[in-house]
Amino acid sequence: MRVVITGCAGFVGSHLTERLLADGWRVTGIDALTAYYDPAEKRANLTSLLAHQRFDFVRADLVTAPLAKLLAGHPHVVHLAAQPGVRRSFGDGFDQYVHDNVLGTQRIFEAAAEADCPRLVYASSSSVYGDAARYPCAETTPTRPRSPYGVTKRTGEKLADIYRGLGLDAVGLRYFTVYGPRQRPDMAIRRLCEAAAGGPEFRLHGDGSQIRDFTYVDDAVEATVLALTADRTSPVLNVGGGQEASMSQVIDQLSELSGEPIPVRRRVGQLGDVHRTGADTTLARSELGWAPTVCLVEGLEASLDWVRRRRGAGVPVAVGAS
Repeated sequence: MRVVITGCAGFVGSHLTERLLADGWRVTGIDALTAYYDPAEKRANLTSLLAHQRFDFVRADLVTAPLAKLLAGHPHVVHLAAQPGVRRSFGDGFDQYVHDNVLGTQRIFEAAAEADCPRLVYASSSSVYGDAARYPCAETTPTRPRSPYGVTKRTGEKLADIYRGLGLDAVGLRYFTVYGPRQRPDMAIRRLCEAAAGGPEFRLHGDGSQIRDFTYVDDAVEATVLALTADRTSPVLNVGGGQEASMSQVIDQLSELSGEPIPVRRRVGQLGDVHRTGADTTLARSELGWAPTVCLVEGLEASLDWVRRRRGAGVPVAVGAS
């Protein structure tokens, strides 16, 4: 079978591409290699993929890409390409979020509908929920995004509703705080691991009581593969690791794993951040037969080991925005 993956050089996209190639798929990967963070990391993610005989890479912006040609032959589609980041979505930079997360998403939905693709799975986000009235959040929980980024992800879901009405079998996955090897350098777990490996001190926004439902990348990939191949699914599904923990708890756990305290500088909370996320994954469990398998300690250990291997290989410390 053939699949087109947008955002194939990114964090989740590169892991998913590896998995589908291992499963025997022919993969066309699309990525613009934008400079939200150092494109060298994305190119490194592509290195092993480019050597695979069933992988074809196209560097392109979805808004201008020849999507009709790329989707010829009715492939499955996984749409992961997006401009990420809650904090950076405020201010003048919002134009890029509209371009990537709204226009780019509309273009791939339109092209997939016209190409009669059998299934399109796209990345939504727990950010659509905002600060919920109760936790964990089910797919029926009212959506109240608190950031422009969250609004663009919710807009993607509404666009999917429209194209489902035109015959596109689109499934949105609301990912909850995915972490693991190759995570973006601006994300908290990555920055904590860099600090634990001798990099810059960790800048903690808020008092550390904020809670996240952490999802290891392999579990997120498994849910994505199952959503791609399931007979039928609901329009949106939560993908959460069931590993709710406060940032203070994560700092303590990584300090224990590293063998010494992690240097932390506390800063004020950031605009758009929510106090808690938590996923009710009952629907994904029942419709996909999916359940997370990697506990938080195992995932943190794998993340720290990856950062240490990079340091040992002489790769410079990645300093992400925060």
